[in-house]
Amino acid sequence: MKTLRPSRILLHVLVVVVCLWWFTPLAQLLITGVRTVPDAATSGWWTIVLHPLFTVDNFATAADLLKLERTLPSTLAMALPAVALTIVLSAFGAFALTHYRFRGRLFVHGLLVALLAVPPQVTFSPLLDLFSAIGVSGTLPALWIFQVSYTLPFGVYLVRGFMAGVPEELTEAARLDGASDVRIFLQIVTPLAGPVLASLGILQFMWSWNDLLAPLIFMGTSGSTSPITLELAGLVQSTSQNQTTSLAAGAILATLPPLVVIVVLQRYFVSGITAGAVK
Repeated sequence: MKTLRPSRILLHVLVVVVCLWWFTPLAQLLITGVRTVPDAATSGWWTIVLHPLFTVDNFATAADLLKLERTLPSTLAMALPAVALTIVLSAFGAFALTHYRFRGRLFVHGLLVALLAVPPQVTFSPLLDLFSAIGVSGTLPALWIFQVSYTLPFGVYLVRGFMAGVPEELTEAARLDGASDVRIFLQIVTPLAGPVLASLGILQFMWSWNDLLAPLIFMGTSGSTSPITLELAGLVQSTSQNQTTSLAAGAILATLPPLVVIVVLQRYFVSGITAGAVK
């Protein structure tokens, strides 16, 4: 019988402790969201084991407080175009840096790496002046420009790491057969880079969906285009002691779409990140 070494036992214990550390707040949020208001006001969330009282009324209340009929389409209108633009522009930029030889290519690549360290907060003031000058202040295109431009250096860097590993024999053979650069990009390189592009799209969707600061600055707090994050932040400020169940249910509703995307596309996300790192 194989015996476990003390180091292996310690490692297992640490893994279990870290998992409990991460999942306890999630369990608290989920349990609070399904508890009745009197039960949540008089006892801790861990007492659900002794007094299993559940209700789904909190989610209906949270959906009404978050105005999901308006904020859900608005949030999708912010996130989906940003995802599409990020994928397309990152693929174009990575292909150009990988398959074209031009003066200053290494400088451009170094500039991309340097831009990864620039915090987005330093760009808020000049971007507000720019958006006001071109007449897009307070509109969705202003938010798209910010989210795409901020993610684009990372996207090009990530996709370029994958495309650099594509064998040159494939593209050379295609050129010998008369294929143009556009056809090589669309029919050879892009299908091969599908997993890493899917990973980039998932990351951008999560960043855009969960973004609070950028919509608050570039869109404002009023209007019919406010996302779920702004309504949830307002719900946090106006929540009393007896409304914690509705707040927890609202947080679950707000995080449900990114969670579904991660669960459904987990295979593409893991394979894309791994392939980009290796290549």
